[in-house]
This record gives sequence, C-alpha cells and structure tokens, in this order.
Amino acid sequence: MNAATLAVVIPAHDEERLLPAALTALARAARHPDLTAVKVLTVVVADACRDRTEAVARDAGALVVATDCRNPGRARAVGVRHALERSLARPSALWVATTDADSVVPSGWLAHQLAHAREGWHAVVGTVTLPLSSPLAAPHLALYETTRPPTGTPWLHPHVHGANLGFAADAYLDAGGFPPLTTGEDRALVHALEQRGHRVLRTAACPVLTSPRLRSRAHGGFGHFLSAMARSTDV
Repeated sequence: MNAATLAVVIPAHDEERLLPAALTALARAARHPDLTAVKVLTVVVADACRDRTEAVARDAGALVVATDCRNPGRARAVGVRHALERSLARPSALWVATTDADSVVPSGWLAHQLAHAREGWHAVVGTVTLPLSSPLAAPHLALYETTRPPTGTPWLHPHVHGANLGFAADAYLDAGGFPPLTTGEDRALVHALEQRGHRVLRTAACPVLTSPRLRSRAHGGFGHFLSAMARSTDV
C-alpha cells in the first residue's frame, strides 16, 4: 500500500485533562522525517462529553466530531467515517491509525505503521506499556509486564489494543468496520480482518504508553483488566 494520507482517530469521553498530552505526542509523530510527503489528519470523536474535550481538541488543530452514542465501537466507527470523508482520499490510499485520549504515542509511531503498510500489511496490531508511576503495586506491575513481549522486539503477541492499532481503509471497509460494541470492538475488527484474509502484523516493536488508571471507563476494557489485576492476591 502506498498511502498518501494518514488519519488518526481518537475517541474521547470527558478527557480534557489527558487529551493535550495525547495530541502533543501525535503532532510530534506527524513531523517524523519519513512523513514529509504524507498528509496527516487527526480526528477526535468527543463522545457524550460534558467538559472541554471539544475545545481542547480544536485548539490543538484536530478535527472534532461530537456524538452522544456512549459506545466506543460506534465512536471509533464515526471517527473513521469522518476521516474518509474529510481526507478526500480513496480508501486504497488512506491508512487509519487509532489510539486513545489517555495514551501517548512514540515519535516514530506513525512512520512505523506506514513502513509496514508499504510492505503490504493491511493492519498493524501493537502493544501498550504502563508508566513507572502506575498505581499498580510493584508485584502486579511486574506480573503485567510478563504478559507483553519485551519493548523493541518484533515478537508476535496475542493482544489487541485500540490505543495502538492501524489499518488500511479499504481493508477496514471490507471487514465491516468497527462493530457497535461497548468493549472489544478493536478485537472484533482484527478478527474480522483475519477472517477476510487480510495480512495482519502483530508486533511489539513500537509500544504506546497508556494510562494506568484503575477506574475503568468500560467493563472488560484495559482499565477493567488492570483493576482486576490490582485486586488479585495470587501473585
């Protein structure tokens, strides 16, 4: 795939506090020297927000879509649809990356995905890492680290995180897009891509730093996984 346009989709629900860091990191990633001839746009889906999320996103230069679906799957799908409409790019020339409002991508994140797209991959499934300030107790943090491959390695992994995901727009449409799920929409999309025969790369080479908050925004989501780990005594 020779993508001429990259679109980043971020669903956000009352994220005025953490969103600025996410958008600053994305702006830095968009300035990577490997992207000088590539158009990059960011779409923030402000889902049922009661705070200044929309204003924060607009001030950072992002495109903003306001919804009230209260559903991560629907919100991500709305964002991808808006990216397709506003980019004016053909689906075959558009690469879509998704992350979360509470996550900070590394400076090479978009270049990393684009390089694999040019190798012929239809989706790139990455991993996430936690900051050292995680509220998880040290034994639980160590246990979490055993669930992911070492940072910087290409080791294949079973994880799927909406905070570190990318795909070709035409493959996304062929797979039916994000389903309207309250959690697991990222895993469902990747499964559909694989079922449709698209080339899916699972790599730990470019992890995204994500929020360690234990108060989950979605039952069954990453925060729920962390809170369950924090409550565990079997370490």
